[in-house]
Amino acid sequence: MSTITLTSEDFGQTVTKEGITLVDFWAEWCGPCKQFGPIFETASETHADITFGKVDTEAQQELAGAAGITSIPTLMAFRDGVLVFSQPGALPAPALEQVIEGVKNLDMTEVHKQVAEQQAAAEAGEAPATPAG
Repeated sequence: MSTITLTSEDFGQTVTKEGITLVDFWAEWCGPCKQFGPIFETASETHADITFGKVDTEAQQELAGAAGITSIPTLMAFRDGVLVFSQPGALPAPALEQVIEGVKNLDMTEVHKQVAEQQAAAEAGEAPATPAG
């Protein structure tokens, strides 16, 4: 499956669905983005079970701001609607494969438990707990 273009209209529904979604925040003028683009596209063809999306930060400035993007390229990984990875910088292909395998191997029961604990702490006005590991 090749990459899809994400906009503020479809970003939320795409990253909150079940399964894994990788999102590349990029811009046309960005040299490292141009280096990472073909790596990201190749991975999208290799991993048909994962949704690969790209956000053009120039065309989607409000979305990039809402996502807290301060440096591009930035790669975000969502699994079952939870942001589980976010890192700026162009990754080489082996590093991207490590991220993909790491996301695939997550214990989502534990991730959802940690998210629930953090939400409960935030609602109670407490400092968020740091995940073990």
